Amino acid sequence: MKATLFVADLHLDAAARPQTLALFEDFIAVRARRAQALYILGDLFEAWIGDDDDGETGERVAAALGSLQRSGVPAHFLHGNRDFLLGPDYAARAGLTLLPETTVIDLYGTPTLLTHGDALCTDDVDYQRFRAQIREPANQARLLALPLAQRRAFAAQLRADSRSAQADKPAEITDVNPDAVRTLMDAHGVTQLIHGHTHRPALHELVLADGDSGWRVVLGDWYTQGSVLTVSRNGMQLEGLHG
Repeated sequence: MKATLFVADLHLDAAARPQTLALFEDFIAVRARRAQALYILGDLFEAWIGDDDDGETGERVAAALGSLQRSGVPAHFLHGNRDFLLGPDYAARAGLTLLPETTVIDLYGTPTLLTHGDALCTDDVDYQRFRAQIREPANQARLLALPLAQRRAFAAQLRADSRSAQADKPAEITDVNPDAVRTLMDAHGVTQLIHGHTHRPALHELVLADGDSGWRVVLGDWYTQGSVLTVSRNGMQLEGLHG
């Protein structure tokens, strides 16, 4: 029986983590080829600075995903906080279907909400303020107008700033806010949510606003986990490819 696969937070970077990119290519060539569909819930790349980026990572990922599309397996992508600049040009090259930031799919009869997860970390006020600014279309246009070298330097600085900021924040600040989760799920009328971003893989049972029970499934990262969620009519399994 074919299953649907979900991944997030791969943070692919050929220079910094070649082994993770190789694992992804093997995953696409073998495991994903047997799937019904693949959903990538953001942060496919360590950083994406525009569809004109000619770096090795983007080329290899596009080749792998393009081959998956030609094999008949659809791949869907929604943006994360590291690759929100990924646009239709690269999506076409890679055979990806771009999804809205919050998307509801019919997952074997269960309406399921998909999102990256960073917008749910509402207790991290500084990050939410930055997120609102950087996602403004005018600011994105100004960023994309910069030469590639400047964009690469800007992305590197953002990663350094993010590491420094995260180190000083309590774990509960960088996790999702339970009220934000219930509000979003209630707004979309779903009892099941799948997201990434926090790098804390788990299946959480929760009580929704109307008193019904629901599930929040958190995907892990690929720095050390190689996290994959497999869903079929028989249920779901969250696993790590690194063992």
